Amino acid sequence: MTILVTGATGNLGGLIVKQLLTRVPAADLAVSVRAPEKAAHLAAQGVDVRQGDFGQPESLRFDGVDTLVLVSADGPDDVRVAAQKSAVDAADKAGVGRIVYTSVSFADVSPLGLARVHAATEDHIRASGLPFTFLRNGMYHENYVNGLPGALERGSLVTTTGAGRIASVSREDLAEAAAVVATTQGHDGAVYELTGPRAWGFDELAALAAEVTGKPLTHVSVEAAQLHGNLVAAGLPEFVAELLTDIQSNIRTGALSEVRPDLAKLIGRAPTPIETAVRAAL
Repeated sequence: MTILVTGATGNLGGLIVKQLLTRVPAADLAVSVRAPEKAAHLAAQGVDVRQGDFGQPESLRFDGVDTLVLVSADGPDDVRVAAQKSAVDAADKAGVGRIVYTSVSFADVSPLGLARVHAATEDHIRASGLPFTFLRNGMYHENYVNGLPGALERGSLVTTTGAGRIASVSREDLAEAAAVVATTQGHDGAVYELTGPRAWGFDELAALAAEVTGKPLTHVSVEAAQLHGNLVAAGLPEFVAELLTDIQSNIRTGALSEVRPDLAKLIGRAPTPIETAVRAAL
């Protein structure tokens, strides 16, 4: 059995590989990365490191792969869709046994702009005829807690989320779920909605950070246009500023607040709550 993980030097991909190495021998694991030198630590453990770039489909080597864990790529929407479709086509051509794809919450019905990328990739996977499992990952805790130290320095946590709530989830928990699905049977055709254990709001996040540190922190919700301008002024690329603003705007309307039991069932325990993530970040 060979399991190959794409994007294995990225945040989620790296954690998936870490989890897989606790479940299967390194000799049964392969990774596809753009820069093999960044995966030297994996090669040293006996993992098959293959150079591959979604933007250069001819470079993708998925031969001999039973399970492909396809970690979604980064970049502007049109680039991501094309790249991920190329990866699916390469998997089909290579005769991959099944695809485990890291998607996003409720990709087929979500109003998020981000969801359109994932829905298009899901459709392409379905059309390929390959057995598949879709891991529809919620927004990461880390997206929100990693910025808390800077917010504490300023005394304000600025968003455009209003009173909206989000059922965010630990990236580590999502990696564990991916490893479970990749190493066990019975998941073909399954679509898992992976959320945290509860929905929380940004007033609450600010209060948690203040409680942990003893420093005052206030949540300030601004108009979407102002948040977008702040992000661009901070040096983020336009497409990233648009992405983050769109996500927060949809948090405001409740699009990411639903809690589902799928993650707990896959990993056999309650998912990590936001409180734990806040304490770890601070």
